[in-house]
Amino acid sequence: MPYTGPQSVDRALEMLDAVADAGGPVSAKALARRLECSLSTAYHLLAPLTERGYLVRTAQGYALGPRIPGLQRSLMQHLEPVPRMADVLAGLRRATGAEAYYTAYRGGLITVVDTTAPVTDTGNPFTPGRETRAHATAHGKALLAELPRPVLRRYLAEHGMPRLTRATITCAEVLEAELSRVRGQGFAVSVGEVDPAYTCLAVALPRGREGGRGRDGGAVHALSVSLPTGEFRRRPQEIRAALAQAAAGCG
Repeated sequence: MPYTGPQSVDRALEMLDAVADAGGPVSAKALARRLECSLSTAYHLLAPLTERGYLVRTAQGYALGPRIPGLQRSLMQHLEPVPRMADVLAGLRRATGAEAYYTAYRGGLITVVDTTAPVTDTGNPFTPGRETRAHATAHGKALLAELPRPVLRRYLAEHGMPRLTRATITCAEVLEAELSRVRGQGFAVSVGEVDPAYTCLAVALPRGREGGRGRDGGAVHALSVSLPTGEFRRRPQEIRAALAQAAAGCG
């Protein structure tokens, strides 16, 4: 029997995620195996996604459809983006030799909006999309430090603080002390807290704050870089200065 109601919506979204996560077109049979459902159910779920343009059916299987770029444009508008951020990221990449990132907090979610890291770089620990490791990343700390304490506590309760490496902070009180230091020094740093091999450095950008510091209605943005820890330790002041200069140019 086909899925109906909210369960059907959930499974359809799960199928859309499966296609998005694949390296290329995916057959209906493969999607049915992925979702552990019958082939007829898979087709039942695929039909509206294809009709609405979220997916397209090719000779090799199902792939993302023409509706997706429109969603990306709408997302960017809702995140109140900093103008010419692509140029800022490229300049920061040239100045530091490190991959640069633009992230945003809005409505209880953190998103990696853009990056200089190529999409083929599967070894990079920070990729565009939803960020669920804010407690361990520099860009996450920079954004969380901008939130009022009740909003911060709600965010941590909803998303948790899983241990990713030995260096990951997993206690809310310890993280709050860390965020206080972030506010005091004006930047956040994460040394091996997501990936033991990487260090990231971030600053919050004073843009798009509707109604004050990071309240649920407005967006908060951050600019960050990540690079191998050994390289960062050889020139921390240079990296920090370049990031600060790039952030100042966004004001």
